[in-house]
Amino acid sequence: MKLKEMTREELERFIEEKGIGAEKLEKAKRAQRNLNIALLLGSASLLVGLSAIAVYKAMSD
Repeated sequence: MKLKEMTREELERFIEEKGIGAEKLEKAKRAQRNLNIALLLGSASLLVGLSAIAVYKAMSD
């Protein structure tokens, strides 16, 4: 497909995939995804820990 025949969205996607800095953009997306996963898991483990402490204190009273 020629560049002149591409729609705006197709052209933007082409530039994102093949343009200057495309590799760095992919690395940044991957890093952001990993950070989001780490925050989610950290938050979940914090909630589980706080719940365990609350249950333990409630049972010992």
